[in-house]
Amino acid sequence: MKNDPVFTIIKQEEKRQSEGLELIPSENYVSKEVLQAMGSVLTNKYSEGYPGKRYYGGNENIDEIENLAIDRAKELFHADHANVQPHSGANANEAVYFAWCQPGDTILAMALPAGGHLTHGSPVTRSAKIYNFVGYGVTDDGDIDYDELEHLAHEHKPKLILVGYSAFMKLPDFDRVAKIAAEVSAKAGHEILLMADMAHVAGLIAGGVHPNPLEHGFQVMTSTTHKTLRGPRGGLIVSMGTVGNPLRKVERTLENIPTLIDRAVFPGTQGGPLEHVIAAKAVAFGEDLQPEFQDYARKIVENAQALATELQRLGFTLQGNGTDNHLILVNVKDSFGIDGKLYEYALDKVGLTLNANALPNDKGAAFRPSGVRLGTPAMTTRGLGVPEMMKVADWMKRVLDVCVQAGSEEKLDGYQAELDGVRGEVRTLALAFPIPGISAEN
Repeated sequence: MKNDPVFTIIKQEEKRQSEGLELIPSENYVSKEVLQAMGSVLTNKYSEGYPGKRYYGGNENIDEIENLAIDRAKELFHADHANVQPHSGANANEAVYFAWCQPGDTILAMALPAGGHLTHGSPVTRSAKIYNFVGYGVTDDGDIDYDELEHLAHEHKPKLILVGYSAFMKLPDFDRVAKIAAEVSAKAGHEILLMADMAHVAGLIAGGVHPNPLEHGFQVMTSTTHKTLRGPRGGLIVSMGTVGNPLRKVERTLENIPTLIDRAVFPGTQGGPLEHVIAAKAVAFGEDLQPEFQDYARKIVENAQALATELQRLGFTLQGNGTDNHLILVNVKDSFGIDGKLYEYALDKVGLTLNANALPNDKGAAFRPSGVRLGTPAMTTRGLGVPEMMKVADWMKRVLDVCVQAGSEEKLDGYQAELDGVRGEVRTLALAFPIPGISAEN
């Protein structure tokens, strides 16, 4: 349609992204090549099934691309198998549950209030209505409460133990969890599947700055492809075991988990794959395999730790007293007496985007949590380094001071001059670091 306003709005979004800084730790920027693959004619093709085993004809080129994505994902994570078809991280998680568990089986996972994810047992999700989720928490210093995890594992004898999170700043002790699973499995008389949802840190794993759960006794790792992996929005499952024919039923054993997962993705939980997105995943995985990506992963952590240290110097209280990965969780309620939603709203006005986030044992309301969550993957993609992190911390403190004085969103209008001053500085810096894939004239 000629002059469709959709394209005008897309241009507006390009402008918003270019003139601001993205601090949401689950967002990133893709390359021009990833955008090109995602916008290709592959979107026209139906490809139900798997390479060499499709339900439609005309898939010879599709098969070649999907096999490239599979092979690159396996190489990235040192896995025996990869399924690149999940439409999202949530779909990937649900497929693994479906592959291994029967309705009513127990899954042990990090509780949402402790930093887990909705798909790890939140009662509002479909999975929580099918399986029995038991949640473990974190210690006062922000680490996984391994003693509680061990106690709950022995008490409930789960079929699946999940290590994964959306707000956690430590490096998991995968070896300890694997040891717990082995002890419980021997007493329970059934195999326990070890699953790691590494959606947030998959790029750090691929870049060699975070431990790989598949190298520490875990059979399955799920991930999104659009966070630290810098790919299109989608999901991924990599696993260890024997790869079989997905069209044939196999016994439910740990050795057969790759085949069980393939059957669970299609036809178990999804229909046709999005092959234009899979092509973009293949491109991103190819980029992730380059030596430069290891340097990128290292810089993400370096920037996050520098930003965390400066925020602490400025008086911010951080969950876990800092970070070992890309993510920072700030307790603005304890630090300065305001809630996370007011702070998120004010920062948005100056072009610094992050999200309000609950803290462990948060006493704030669901939409008025005590904290905010931020991270460095997107800023690092644009080339910002430690000097720029110091500026970001300074802007965050200046906006925080405005929030304290205003006390509410409605009263921020009275401090427009202060906010506009910060906004101008943010815009100037942001435009000095162009976004990959966005044309220079924007």
